[in-house]
Formats: sequence, C-alpha cells, structure tokens
Amino acid sequence: MNDRCERYALSFTTGGLLEQEAAVLAPVHIEHRDWANVRDVAVAQNLLQSRTRSTGVRRVRETVKRMSALTDREVEILTDVTTTERGHLMWAAACRRYDFIGEFAEEVLRERFLTLAGTVSYADYDSFYRAKAMWHDELDATSAATYKKLRQVLFRMMVEAGLLTAKGAIEPALISARVAEYLTERTPSDIRFFPTRGV
Repeated sequence: MNDRCERYALSFTTGGLLEQEAAVLAPVHIEHRDWANVRDVAVAQNLLQSRTRSTGVRRVRETVKRMSALTDREVEILTDVTTTERGHLMWAAACRRYDFIGEFAEEVLRERFLTLAGTVSYADYDSFYRAKAMWHDELDATSAATYKKLRQVLFRMMVEAGLLTAKGAIEPALISARVAEYLTERTPSDIRFFPTRGV
C-alpha cells in the first residue's frame, strides 16, 4: 500500500442511500443518544423489517455507520424533513463516511455539472477508479465482482438522492435552506458533494 494515502473504506455495498432506514433509526438515536444502543435496539426489534437476522444486522450496521457521520442536529431533523431533504443529508453522510464516494462526488459528479457535461457514465467512473488506483492499492486488489458492485451501488445512491436520472443525466440539486445551512457549517462546505452552483 502507498504510504501517502489512507486506505479507502469500501464497505458501502449494503443497500443504496439508506434514506428510509435513516428515518426509522433517527428517533431511536434521539431517545438513546448512543449509536451502539441504536444498533442493539434496531437489531433486537428488527426495526428495518429484514427477512433474515444477518441481513438486518448488515443493514443496521451500515445505516448507523453513515448516520454517525451526521451531527446530532442533523440526525434530529431527519425525522422532520422531506424525502428529498433526507436524501440530500444521507448523500452528505455517505460522502463524509467514505472518502471514495466524497471524492467521486466532488471530482466527477459536481465537476461534470459545472462544466455543463450533463451526464455521468460508467466510463467516467472507470476513469476515476483507474486514476485513484494509482495511489490506492486496495482498489487494484478488488475482484471484478466487487468492482462492479461498488459502481452499481454508487450510481444507485446518486439516483436515490435525486442527483442523477436512471439514464445518467445529472439532476441539479435543489438544496433547501435548512439543509444548506448544515452543509455549509463544515469547512470545506459539503455543498461540494452536490451538482449545484452553490458555495
């Protein structure tokens, strides 16, 4: 592995954006204020209504992992926002949790929007992946099946967040004032993860 770069975490292949799951788990966190407790309660009560325990554990673990990248105030508003707003917050959460997704969002999705390219394709992803693999041995080490799964899930997340159509056309993000307020509290601003001309 290259010493200059931290390894990418690539464990985001469970589910998609997990926006609905976040809506279910947010009230549990508001009550317990502890992610380990949220995980235990969600699994014990099968709050995500998974068919098997192993699937339930996986979905809860991944949802909690991403939600823990949000501030307490962001988690609190998950129960009180529109589906679009929740999608935007969970996209930001995925970008914060996974540098690979965050860099793709900023360097490919937003960049192509700003240069009026209009679309994001699998070929764009493949070029991005190859460029990052020069610095990240863990990308080279993935199997062909994992490579395809990572790509498939990332595109599914962008579609579910309303940032891309199923055919790959970029959808400009109309971020609400209250969500934008949270995203811009960070430095650099998390607006950079969205196809928008905002800050």
